[in-house]
Amino acid sequence: MPKTGKNDHARKDELPSTLQRSDQKAQDTFAKTYDSAMESYNKDESRAARAAFASLKHSYEKVGDHWEPKEKRGPSDKRAEKGLDADEPTAGGVDANASKKHLLERARELDIGGRSKMDKEELVKALQKANDAATRKAREK
Repeated sequence: MPKTGKNDHARKDELPSTLQRSDQKAQDTFAKTYDSAMESYNKDESRAARAAFASLKHSYEKVGDHWEPKEKRGPSDKRAEKGLDADEPTAGGVDANASKKHLLERARELDIGGRSKMDKEELVKALQKANDAATRKAREK
């Protein structure tokens, strides 16, 4: 089913819950990429969803239970830099290529304890965990 409606905007009820709680541009980015990828990849929903999330992650990062614009456009992690064939794990929407200062600010926003003693890799993992917990909590409502 198409993710965009007649008004050329995302159909909210067709989006993942984290995008339903995000701004219109994030929703439209995901939806339009998904619909285009469905045509390009012979209606392969899994591949279309991966392409849509990859597109979204170039401009947005996951913060808690929703997506927010990134400070700087570009790949969010090593996997995004190398493409689909990369062996590296995804950072799950965390902008792992951002500065440590930025990651510390996000960790403060999400009230992650012990953040000042964490290195960059630990911050990324802690942010992923906090984001996953926030998403689970939001879905329970």
